[in-house]
Formats: sequence, structure tokens, C-alpha cells
Amino acid sequence: MWTRRRRWPARRSTWVVLALNESHGEHGARDSVEILAVRGLPEFRPGDDLTGAIVAAAPWLRSGDIVVVTSKVVSKVEGQLVAVPSDPVARDEVRRKLVLEESVKVVARKFRSLITENRLGIVQAAAGIDSSNVAGDELALLPVDPDASALALRNGLRERLGVEVAVVITDTMGRAWRLGQTDAAIGSSGLRVLHSYAGQIDSQGNELSVTRVAIADEVAAAADLVKGKLGGVPVAVVRGLEIGDNTSTARDLLRPVEDDLFRLGTEESIAQGRQEAVLLRRSLREFTGEPVDPESLRRAVAAGLTAPAPHHTRPVRFVRLAEQREKLLTAMREAWKADLRGDGMPEDWIERRVRRGALLFEATEILLPFLVRDGAHDYPDARRTEAERTMFTIAGGAAVQGVLVALAAEGLGSCWVSSTIFCADVVREVLDLPASWEPLGAVAVGHPVEPLTPRPVSTEDCWVER
Repeated sequence: MWTRRRRWPARRSTWVVLALNESHGEHGARDSVEILAVRGLPEFRPGDDLTGAIVAAAPWLRSGDIVVVTSKVVSKVEGQLVAVPSDPVARDEVRRKLVLEESVKVVARKFRSLITENRLGIVQAAAGIDSSNVAGDELALLPVDPDASALALRNGLRERLGVEVAVVITDTMGRAWRLGQTDAAIGSSGLRVLHSYAGQIDSQGNELSVTRVAIADEVAAAADLVKGKLGGVPVAVVRGLEIGDNTSTARDLLRPVEDDLFRLGTEESIAQGRQEAVLLRRSLREFTGEPVDPESLRRAVAAGLTAPAPHHTRPVRFVRLAEQREKLLTAMREAWKADLRGDGMPEDWIERRVRRGALLFEATEILLPFLVRDGAHDYPDARRTEAERTMFTIAGGAAVQGVLVALAAEGLGSCWVSSTIFCADVVREVLDLPASWEPLGAVAVGHPVEPLTPRPVSTEDCWVER
């Protein structure tokens, strides 16, 4: 058992004391652990002397202490800052690009959130790229080598103060199956980061086999109790634990992605996930206006093109509207008005009707599917000719549905509209497409205003057995 008490010394900021039972062979302290905040540190910039600043603010450091430093200040002094535009949309584009550049593997994706394995081997959200506690026109990357940074700081403190300390560099991250975030060690020097209990006997006579305690992560989380996030205290000192391990580093804490048990849970739920992706698809007519990643569109189209097709053909094509978008939509609108005038509708009614159909003008992205019947078989009779035509048309619809479901799986909203089918000649003329390309409507795409949620589906009145 342990108890906690606080006292507020006259001189050196917050001081938390954890009193623990003495226990041989344990990873914990023999007596008590003190956690002291290091106050009075400056706002760091590239090239600043981090060691000197800590020496000036904490001349009371002594041998055996563990100096715990937020990775953000290490990133700052090492120049791991990237300038970004002030415009929120452009800033987000740069951030997403940086996340992919700093990652070696995307481990999980949900809507726009990415969990990646970064170049350090750490699995966390957005490759550890962060905008908190940095200037508004900058983003902070993680230190290039946090273990090396910890060793350099440890050596510097020894040279200037004559003390033998350990150093832990921390970053904030979430945990699987748990709400909230906590600090964890991403760099370490002079501290045994893991303590194994394998082969030891607990108080009930049971032999422990797989228990390993992440000491460095516990130190990181404990130090955050006095560092906080808003008070400008990026450094703390943990006192009372055993140090002196010169071989252990924070890299020893990394579990290889291929050995991650949480991946097994993902694989076991693939069928459920696919079903949920289908149920996420619905027709949305309002989008946030936030840019859509072109690679998301490509992935969705690639998924749609896996739909079955007759005679081993590839009868579906997709066009992403870009430079010709305004010209085509305007021409389609005029063709629609002409059709309505031909129906004898009054002009004021036509204008109101056309305004209600402004979805494609307001969509963030537009994909146009086309059916190309190359490879269709010729038959001498109308019955089989019509059946062949139906077969290709079904293949086109399957591809479009595949794209809509894949967009939902990407966290994107979409809406299929039939407009291009009613003005096929206009579409082909504006886009300079062959006469054999048959429009299959249009797909408006964008980020949904509200998160997509699976919808209930009933087979009532739609399921017959004979």
C-alpha cells in the first residue's frame, strides 16, 4: 500500500512525496519517491542551451535524481520545428503530409485520424506531430533520436553540476482500450526502463512468468503530475528510485507492430468492420468544405473497380472533376433548364427547382462514373442483346456502390445523383470524351458535417423465399 501527501516548500515549487513499502526485488523505491517541478525555465527556441537552463533553474539536483523532460522542449532546441501556413485549411494539409512523411507504416485509420508507426518505431497518433505549446505558425516533430538526446543531457548535467543523474524524455499519448492520455518515455539514459518479475514468487506462492513493469513510463506519468500542460513546466525531477543502468534505453520499451496483440483483435473483427462500412454509407447533401485527401478518392475508386464485370472486362471509368468542373456544371444546369422549359414550366418555378439542385456546385469533390461497353457480346436477337446490356449496366452500378461504401470507410460523406445521365451529350462534349462513354450519374464527396454512424436496415418487404 502507499499513501500520498503534498507539501509546499518555501523555495522550489511543487513537491509531491509518495511513500512506499520497502520491498526487495521490487521495481519501486525502498523508501519514498519525491517529484519536484523545475520552475523558472525560459521559452526555448532552436539552438538554446537546455542543459544550462536546467542547471540554472535546478542547482539543487543531486546524484540519483531522474530528470524528466517533455519532448517538446527537446524538439525546440534541436530545431525540430516546421513552419506552417496560418490559414487553417492549408495548415491542416501540411500537417497531414508531415504525418505521412514521419511515418513508416499506418497501423490504424478511423475517419481522418491516423495511428502510425513513426520513424522511431513508436506507435501513436499522428506520428507524434503536435501543435500544442508551440508558436501558431509552427508544428513540432519529435526529436530525431530521443535516447541520444537523453544521454547528451545526462552527460551535460554531470559535467556542469558533478552529479550522476538519469534522464527520461517524455511524450503524451493515448492507450488502447483506455480513455485519457498520459506521458510515456520515448527517450531514456541511465535508468532501467523495464523490470521483469519472471521467475519470482508472489505472496500467494505463485510463480510470475510474463510480468514486466515499464519503469520509465511510470516515471514519465508520475512527473507529469507536477509538470501539467498549461503551467509552462516542461521539466520535473523524480527522486528516490534506483538509477545507474547504462545499457537500457527507451527503445527497449517498443513492442514490434507484428507482435501487437491489438492487431489480432482488428483482424478478428474484419467481417464486422466491413458490414459496418456498408451501413455507414448514406446520401449526404451537406459537407464541411474541408479539403478531401486525393489519395482517399483514389483508394475508393480502386475499391469500386473490384466489382464483378462481364467477360473479364473493365467497363467502368471514373473522372475526378477539376479544371472543367465549373464549365461542366454550368452547361448541365442550362441543359436542365432547357428540359424544364420544354416541359412547359414557368421561369420562376424553374429557377427555384434548379436552386434546390445545387448539391454538385457545393460539393468538395465530384467523381463522375462512366460505363464503357467494350467487350460486350453481339447477339442477333433483341432478347439476348437487352440481357447483355443489363449485365453491363449492373456491373456499372456495382462499381459505383463500391466507391460509395469505400468513401464511407474513409470517413467521407457522399451522395450519388443521376444528373449526368440526363445530359450525356453535354457531359461528353465539355469533357471531350468518346461517344462510347455512358455517364452513370455523379458522386458528390466531402467531409460530413456530423460523424457517420451505421444505420439500421430491415429486409422487411424486400426478402422473399420460394
